Amino acid sequence: MNLLTDEIRETLLANGRVNAGREKTTDFKPAAKLFCPWGGATWLLTELDPEDPDIAFGLCDLGMECPELGNVRISELEEICGPGGLTIERDLYFSADKTPSEYADEAQRLGRIKLRRRLRHAARLSRHA
Repeated sequence: MNLLTDEIRETLLANGRVNAGREKTTDFKPAAKLFCPWGGATWLLTELDPEDPDIAFGLCDLGMECPELGNVRISELEEICGPGGLTIERDLYFSADKTPSEYADEAQRLGRIKLRRRLRHAARLSRHA
């Protein structure tokens, strides 16, 4: 399964190129949210390593009350198979309203990533049910 669209991949790579080799990096808003539908894991991705585009950087929360900024291999996330054949998914309606540092500060206090609810999307889904 491909977790990243071409457009998202290009955004993440462009962000990675900007920050490559810099000591003071730009705090880009996350371009993608990946999540585990059978557990509490969430990844808010901001960039891909231009030298190894399988390595993403962002806020990683494995659901164990200690979210942190770090790297994850996209290929490893794509290989995960959970109960009933479930896989890691991309939130199709995610829109970041903070930088990863802001999400991380809040997540450290709460022990998890807190995202605002997408009420308009939920209302659209209920109309089509």
